[in-house]
Amino acid sequence: MTHSPATQQYREKQAGDLRPGDFVYPPGDGPAAEIAGIEVQNDDYDVAALLLVTMVDGGTVRIAVGSSVPVCDAVDAGVDAESDAGTAGAGAPESNTPDSNIPDSGALDSRTPASSTSAEGGSDASPEPAVVVPPRPEMPPTYTRPSAEELALIPEPDGTPEAVVSAAAANHKGKNGVQVLADRLTKGINTKSGSCLRDLSNLAFDLCIVLRDPDHALAVADLLNVLPFDGNLDRWASIERALALSSFICREAGQAERAAVYEKLLRAPESQEEDPFKARINARVRQRSLNEPNLYDKEIFRAIDNGNHEAERDWRFLRLEALMFLRAHGGSKTIGEDELARRISNELEAVRA
Repeated sequence: MTHSPATQQYREKQAGDLRPGDFVYPPGDGPAAEIAGIEVQNDDYDVAALLLVTMVDGGTVRIAVGSSVPVCDAVDAGVDAESDAGTAGAGAPESNTPDSNIPDSGALDSRTPASSTSAEGGSDASPEPAVVVPPRPEMPPTYTRPSAEELALIPEPDGTPEAVVSAAAANHKGKNGVQVLADRLTKGINTKSGSCLRDLSNLAFDLCIVLRDPDHALAVADLLNVLPFDGNLDRWASIERALALSSFICREAGQAERAAVYEKLLRAPESQEEDPFKARINARVRQRSLNEPNLYDKEIFRAIDNGNHEAERDWRFLRLEALMFLRAHGGSKTIGEDELARRISNELEAVRA
């Protein structure tokens, strides 16, 4: 931003501290202008980003919220105006002297009564409301991984991962879906494979939701629950499903402390962003998705209208997963935990029917 020549005297002020009545130097070499009003404009993330400053003379200036702008007092603004007029009428020699910026005492005395009178007159009038620029968004809550004592609440697997899967499938020999998944997994479980993690997650859900075997479902899910987030969102989606299911199973069984461990693990990746700005944006986007979750209402109603019960069940299964995730994450601003518990119960009945 360019200012008047060095004859103008100004100081820097944060844009967020500007108030109506302040004198600010607009871009260019003109004199200071008095602010008549300030309008705060937000960006697409609903954060204050720009100030639209309207001057008494009708001009407008756009200023970024974090900028510093040159301002002066009302008296200095009058001096600048007189100085500019004097410079235009008289020659330039006087203005180049070092003391030309300092007004003499007579000039100051002549202005004092007018300024004091205006101050007295304005004392009876109600002051204009100050424009308050919203503060920067708070940092998102810091989620950390559970402590060693908390992780000890998750039991070690009984044997190899393949043995855990075999033991779970042995109780449901007549169930084709479980047997297909178990046969594929018992050939070798590779935790680096996204398809293998998906099969484990699907097996845990089938055992709990369809076959009503939460104990074996939790044992299978624990094979995933202890895996850390490595930045691969496709692989993490299967782990996230298993953690949400495990939280639901433990809360239904009255194991609140163990459920809290799974919920901490589920939220742990949210604290890994080191850049503060990106962390705030991610938190805002994540909260919006929690407040407006996709619960597949249109798809379910369409399947009901078409009489397609199989498709309706599949969509309700996805809705159940979304509700479990919301509950494990602590709910949202639009759906409380009690309402989530009620909806989960309704979807369980619909899926199992």
